[in-house]
Formats: sequence, structure tokens, C-alpha cells
Amino acid sequence: MTETPKRAQRAGHGADTIYWDPVKKSYVGAVSLGYAPSGKRRRPKVYGKTKTEVRQKIRDLKKELQTGVKAPANYTVADAVNDWLERGLKGRDEKGTIGKNRSMANKHLIPFIGKAKLKELSADDVDDWLDDRAEFLATRSLRDLLAILRRSIAHAQRRDKAARNVALLVTAPEGRPGRPSKALNLEQAKAVLTAARSSRLYAYLVLSLLSGVRTEEARPLTWDHVFLETMDGIPPHVAVWRSVRKHGETKTRKSRRTIALPKQVVDVLEEHMRWQKQERVSRGMEWSPTGRVFTTRSGEPLDAANVRRDFKAIVKKAGLKPEWTPRELRHSFVSLLSDHGIPLERIALLVGHSSQATTEAVYRKQLRPVITQGAEAMDDIFACVRGSVHGDEATSSAGPAANS
Repeated sequence: MTETPKRAQRAGHGADTIYWDPVKKSYVGAVSLGYAPSGKRRRPKVYGKTKTEVRQKIRDLKKELQTGVKAPANYTVADAVNDWLERGLKGRDEKGTIGKNRSMANKHLIPFIGKAKLKELSADDVDDWLDDRAEFLATRSLRDLLAILRRSIAHAQRRDKAARNVALLVTAPEGRPGRPSKALNLEQAKAVLTAARSSRLYAYLVLSLLSGVRTEEARPLTWDHVFLETMDGIPPHVAVWRSVRKHGETKTRKSRRTIALPKQVVDVLEEHMRWQKQERVSRGMEWSPTGRVFTTRSGEPLDAANVRRDFKAIVKKAGLKPEWTPRELRHSFVSLLSDHGIPLERIALLVGHSSQATTEAVYRKQLRPVITQGAEAMDDIFACVRGSVHGDEATSSAGPAANS
């Protein structure tokens, strides 16, 4: 007696269905989601080479539906990063924050995992990528890269383009040792200032080295924040209340401060002002008391690239290795004061790291406490080398050479 083969059991009404499609040559999984408001049946489909693959895709689809997130199938890591850079950083500095993150992403993130589909990205993928980059990047850079990925996926989550953020499950590995910041010793500082004497960056370097202002604070400095005469018992000083950061804010509220200027800085800035006025007249430009203290030949504000380029040439001329950066003038300021015996708490006050009331921000015309210890110490430190800072010879009316 022959057995009659059992007929395939038909899926119940509204149940998930998996079947073979001979045209597409793949298995198809169909999920019933009832009816749309238009009355059309909602039955999304997934495809796979095996039934097991299709079942997994059906489970993933149901999870997405439960969480309310429908991650696009072709949405990649690169798409997420670029979306975050374009839309997630609105109001940030294009050349600063956005430019830095975009550069890092284009060099070290997108070329390596950018093509991966975001919904398929795993923590192991992120670990493997970071471990590979650890051979080339410092630990700080690796942490910055991981932060970019985390924030990009978080931005995608807020747009319902990602169900979870796998980058949060990963810790940045140890990378290559970064180059520690250095400080010029007194002899090196003298050499740099001597080499800079004929440069239009000279006054910039003197102010940075002898007063400790940040490079981002010196570039936007205007003449109405520079006081070169003693008035009502207040010594010459500079009001450091702005930076090139977005909206002109200093790094922190505590960074806003008013500091006295060493006599040698006053002399250099007076000379710089006379030269700048002459340059403006020769070019048919009007000098403004609210204009920038440091500019390019055309009167435009200096940017970081201008300063780095000219500083590198000056350092080379001074006989030092060109690896020094402008920001290390501030480190040198701290180091020279420390070597001179200035207490750490006073140095912190000078560089804007103190929480004392003297660093609270007020308007320019209001008298502020002026921090004098740094100016006095720098006049002592450089007293024997006055020629290296100000020069004994008369300054020509042509002023510094136009190098930038």
C-alpha cells in the first residue's frame, strides 16, 4: 500500500510566509502587517539565499517595527558620518570643529569602514578598525575618531536610521605615543625672537611669549583691547576677552582676563602700531582703533595657517628644529615663569586657569584688576637681552618685512 505524501501546510491568515521565488532565484519572506489607512495590505518582503537567512531578516524586521526604527538597507557608515557633519554640527566653526572632524573622518574613518552598512555594523568591526589605526595614530586621535563614530550613529538614531549604537560598546585602544608639548628654554626663546625681528609676526610672538596669551586669543585681538599707557594708576595691559572660536568666546569664562604688559612688550606694540598705520596709509587704507592688531599684508585677519607657516620659517632661521608650534610659546611662558620662581597659583591666574573674581568678564570701559606678576617677571627675565626683544637700533619707517 503506497503512502500518500503529506501536502505542505498552508500558512494561516496573517502569518509570516517563506517561499522560493524561481525568478529571483532566492527565498522570499513576507510579513503581514495588516492594512494601511488607504486600505492597501502592508506586507513587506525580505530576501535571502537560505530559509535560515530569511528567518533572521524577518526577526530583524520585526525588531525594527517594535522599536519604531526602520533603518534603510543601503544606509552606510559614510552616509551617517557625512549627515552628522552636515546637519549635526550646525552653528559650529566650519574651519575649526567641523573642519577638524571632517579631515579626521576623511582620512581615517570613511576609507576603512565607510562602505559598511550601518545596520550591519558590529562592535567587532569597530574594534578591528581601531586596532588597525592604532599602529599609526596617537591614543588621543583614536579617542577622537571613536567619538566621531559614536556621535554620527547617535545622530542617525535620532533620525530613525539606526536601531542601536554599537560604537558605545567599544573602548579606544592605546595608540602610538603622541608628541608631548615642549617649552623653549631662555636661550632658545632669545634665538626665536632675534630671528623674528624682521618679520611682521614679530610683535605677535613677543606678545605670546612674554604674556602667555593663546594663539587663538592673539589673532582676533583688536587695538581697543590694548592699553599701552598708564592711566589712573593702571599699568599698560591687554584685555583678553575674545578668541577665534565660534561667536568669539574664549576657551572658557575663566580664560577671560586682563593682564599687565611687560615694558618690552609695550615698546614692541607701540612700534608695531606706528608701522601698521604707515602701511595702511601707503596702501590707501584707513587705520582703525578697533581694527585687528595682527593682520596679513592685505589687512585680512591672520589664520592659523598663516601663523604656523611663518613661525616654522622663523624657528628654522633661529637654528631650531622646525617641529615647534606657535601654541608652545604659551608653554614656554609658563616654564620661564616657573624657572624664575613665580608660584604656580599665580601662573595659573596669568594664563586664565584660575576661578578668582579677577578673571570675570566685564566690558572694556570698566576698570578690571590687572595681573602684574607676569609682566614684572618677564621684564626681569629678558632685561639682559633687551636687544633681542626690542633692538637697540632705530627702526626704519618701512617696518617689518611683509612675509605673510
